[in-house]
Amino acid sequence: METLATLEIIRSGEDKQFPGVNLEDENLAGCHLAKINLAGANLAGTDLSGSNLQGARLDGANLLGAELNQADIRANLVGANLMQADLSNADLRGANLRGANFMGAKLVQASLAGAFLSGANLTGVNLQGVDLRGADLRGANLNNANLKGANLVQADLKGSNLSQSNLEEADLRGADLAGANLSEANLLCAELEGTNFDGVNLERTCTLGTSK
Repeated sequence: METLATLEIIRSGEDKQFPGVNLEDENLAGCHLAKINLAGANLAGTDLSGSNLQGARLDGANLLGAELNQADIRANLVGANLMQADLSNADLRGANLRGANFMGAKLVQASLAGAFLSGANLTGVNLQGVDLRGADLRGANLNNANLKGANLVQADLKGSNLSQSNLEEADLRGADLAGANLSEANLLCAELEGTNFDGVNLERTCTLGTSK
């Protein structure tokens, strides 16, 4: 836990360099934190809802259970721990989320269009209706994820694990699924025009009613 003086400096924006800072359970809701350096910081349980973190460094940060709803997080979050974080309605367009852990996170109405999510852990995450247009999901773990109605137009899903995932009514037009694992996945009524299925594991996959 940092001193009150440190918190006031962070809130004021007078200084942007706080790598490794401990802000566990602090309240930074609605703060202007664009381009701040919080690499490796402990932000577990921190309230950052509605905050502007555009261009911030949050690589390796611990955001376990953090409140990030309606926040602008178009930032560097490589390897960040986002387990159980609330990212509802958050703006993550183009964010660098390579290797980030999203297990148990809330992403309702979040925008991840163009985000870099290669190697990310999205096991069991609810991504229903989420915008993932053009996202890089190469090698991501989406086992048992709920992607019903998700927008995955032209997303790169090469080598990703989508086993047992729910892709019902998802829009996968132009998506690249080469080498992906879709065993036991649900593709009911999914849009698949121009989707690349080269080398895909479709064992026990449900495709009834898909549009190709």
